[in-house]
Amino acid sequence: MTSTGAIDFAVLKKFNAQGPRYTSYPTAPVFSPKFTADDFVTEIGDTNQAGTTRPLSLYFHFPFCAKLCYFCGCNMKVSNDRAVIAEYNDYLKREIGQIAPMIADSREVTQMHWGGGTPSHLEPDEIRDVGHFILNRFSFSGDVEQSVEIDPRNMRRDHIAAFSEIGFNRTSFGVQDFDRQVQEAINRVQSEEITRQVVEWAREFDFKSINLDLIYGLPFQTVDTFRDTVDKVIDISPDRIAVFNYAHVPWLKKHQQILGEQPMPVADERLAILEMAIRRLVDAGYDYIGMDHFAKPTDELAIAQKEGTLYRNFQGYSTKAGADVYAFGVSAISQFENIYAQNQKNIKDYFARVDAGRAATAVGYRMTRDDHIRKETIMQIMCNLAIDKTRIGRVFDIDFDEYFAADLPKLDPFISEGLVENTSGEIRVLGSGMLVVRNIAMAFDAYLEQMMREKPVFSKTV
Repeated sequence: MTSTGAIDFAVLKKFNAQGPRYTSYPTAPVFSPKFTADDFVTEIGDTNQAGTTRPLSLYFHFPFCAKLCYFCGCNMKVSNDRAVIAEYNDYLKREIGQIAPMIADSREVTQMHWGGGTPSHLEPDEIRDVGHFILNRFSFSGDVEQSVEIDPRNMRRDHIAAFSEIGFNRTSFGVQDFDRQVQEAINRVQSEEITRQVVEWAREFDFKSINLDLIYGLPFQTVDTFRDTVDKVIDISPDRIAVFNYAHVPWLKKHQQILGEQPMPVADERLAILEMAIRRLVDAGYDYIGMDHFAKPTDELAIAQKEGTLYRNFQGYSTKAGADVYAFGVSAISQFENIYAQNQKNIKDYFARVDAGRAATAVGYRMTRDDHIRKETIMQIMCNLAIDKTRIGRVFDIDFDEYFAADLPKLDPFISEGLVENTSGEIRVLGSGMLVVRNIAMAFDAYLEQMMREKPVFSKTV
C-alpha cells in the first residue's frame, strides 16, 4: 500500500478506542497459569519428533537499560551494575542449555531476534559470549534473519562489530523524536548526530535492513516539531520506519504517570501528526505496510506484503511465517503452532525456575479450533489488509459467512464509513481503514468484550 487517500479525522475519532496490537491471537491477557511449565515441556516433546523440519525462530530478552524512558511499556529494569547483568546472562545461558537439547537436531533457525530492555546495553564481549553460546547450540539456516534492537546512546563501533560477528544482519534503532524539549520530557536525550553515526556503522557492517522507531503522542509534540523529525529520518534513509502511537497505560506502567502531568497533544493534534507523517513518508517513496510500519519498496517487508506472505508475531511484522518461536529470558513468550508459553516476569522468579532445572513458564495457553480460525482471519486482515473468505473456508472446512454470522455485523460501522468492503469472496480494508485496522480485527476477537469489561488492558488504537 502506498496511500490512504483522504483522511477524515472525524471518522477516525469514532474508532479511537482501546484495543490489542494483535501480535498474537488470543492476546496475552488470555494466558493462564493453568498452562504450566510441565505442559510446555510436554509440548516441546510432542513437536520435536525425530525428522521434523519445522523451522525455528529464537527470541532472547535482555531486560536491562541504562536509564528509564518515561514512555516505556516494556518489561525492563534499570541497572548499570555489570555484575547484575553478568548474572542474568549466566541464567539466560543456563535456560538455553536446558531447553536446546529437547529440540530436534533436524530443525534449523530461520530467524533470531534480541529484544529488551536494551540488548545493546551489553558490552561487546558480553554480546560475543552470549551470541557464540547460542550459535553453538542451534543449527542456523544459510539465509537466517537475525535482528537486534539497539539504543544509539552510549554505543561504540565495537558494539556493531560484535553484533555483526554473531551474524546479525538487521537492526532497529530507537529514535522516538529529535526535538530536544520532547526528549527531555520523556527522559531520553539522543542527538541526531549520534543516530546518524550508528546508522553509518550498521551500513559499514552490511546490515541488510535498518529500521528507525518514532513515537507520536508524546509531550510537547506538534505537527511542526514532528515534521522536522520525520524529515530528518527521511534524510537518514533507513530501509524501514515505524511510527508508533504512544501507548499510555499508567495503570500497568506507573512511571508513565510522569508523562500524564506534561502537556500532551490532544486527539485532533495526534491525528494531524499521524496524517503528516504518513503523507511525508509516502511522498518520500516508502510503502505504508499497515498500522504503524513503512518500508522501502525493495525491502523484504514490502515485498512480503505484496506477495501475501507477511506474518505477525510478538516481534511485530515478519517475513518468516511457519516457524515455532522459542523465547528465552524473563517474560519472553514462546509461540508454537498450538500453544503460547510466557516465562516468569519477575527476575528472581525466573532465576528460581532455572535453578530448579524447570522450564521458566509462568502462564500460557493451548489454542482451540475456534482460536485457529480466528487467528488466521485476524492475521490476514493485519498483514494483507484483506480476508480471503474462500481460502479460510477451504482450509478450515467452514462457510465463512455462516461461521462469523454473529461477528460480521460488527463491521457495519466501518462499511458505512467506506473503510471496509465486504463481498461474497473477501473482506477488504479501504483507504483510511488502514489506520484503524486494529479496530477492524477486533470484530473477530472472541475474548475482547469480556476482557474489556473486567479491566483496562490495552492502549488507544489511533
